[in-house]
Amino acid sequence: MITILGAGGAISNELSKLLAASKQPLRLVGRHPASMPGATEIVSADLSDKEQTIRAVAGSSVVYLLAGLKYDHKVWAATWPLIMANTIEACKRAGAKLIFFDNVYMYGRVNGSMTEETPFNPCSKKGEIRAKIAVSLMDEWKDGSLTAMIARAADFYGPRAGNGIPNTMVFGPFHKNQKAMCLVSDSLPHSYTYTVDAAQALVTLAGSESSWNQTWHLPTTPNPLVGKEFIASAAKEMGLPPKYRVLSRPMVRIFGWFNPMVGEVYEMLYQNDAPYLFDSSKFARTFGFAGTPYAEGIRLTAASYREVA
Repeated sequence: MITILGAGGAISNELSKLLAASKQPLRLVGRHPASMPGATEIVSADLSDKEQTIRAVAGSSVVYLLAGLKYDHKVWAATWPLIMANTIEACKRAGAKLIFFDNVYMYGRVNGSMTEETPFNPCSKKGEIRAKIAVSLMDEWKDGSLTAMIARAADFYGPRAGNGIPNTMVFGPFHKNQKAMCLVSDSLPHSYTYTVDAAQALVTLAGSESSWNQTWHLPTTPNPLVGKEFIASAAKEMGLPPKYRVLSRPMVRIFGWFNPMVGEVYEMLYQNDAPYLFDSSKFARTFGFAGTPYAEGIRLTAASYREVA
């Protein structure tokens, strides 16, 4: 049995399609999971509850932890350590291997490209939390207590990835004939992971015996576009003029006074005032895939919005 903890998100939905197509028994777990074609079991569970997590994982051979929480550092601080500890314990009891889908917040501000060897130096509250749970998982595999891996992605975008930053700030507004938005600067390169690539890479890593007990950066096309180039490409694919506004730090802070979600974004703006470069060359060298070119990923993402027009 393959189990996805945190079903229903952009990456988990793409992953579910791939696993269902492979005809392997598939269990989808979430607070309110929706049924998907090919899913063998649908299980409702609160991953912050130890016993519910143990029951959700029982009988699994491989577990993908793709849970998402409200974008609030207080919620993360209270809940993420519980989720990680519960998942680790549940996988130990089931004898299951664990893949944790992670982000890059623990690296903090990086001068140059982020690699799997980049030291943890968080400069945000959310980054401190992500560093803590990543270390707790790595300690388990170093101790030999659990077979696991961390699969890390940059900011992501793709078809039906509603919570991806480009989807929220570029494709979504364009779909509504509104101006796109760009955080802090439109002249800096910013890596984005294409969701379909991330899902396929998770399957590839899980099937490779030599990939376990390591951290991997999921395939993300090198030489990323700068903000205005990404917006122009998206606008062209959606048949619109590339109109956009740049949201400065002061603007984000002011908006955050009225919208807590925007306020949570403020501490992460360091990712937008310098080049954000995500290096996945380790995956490319090992598996021969460097990621979907941005032009193609943008085309397919734009097409997905036309499908729901």
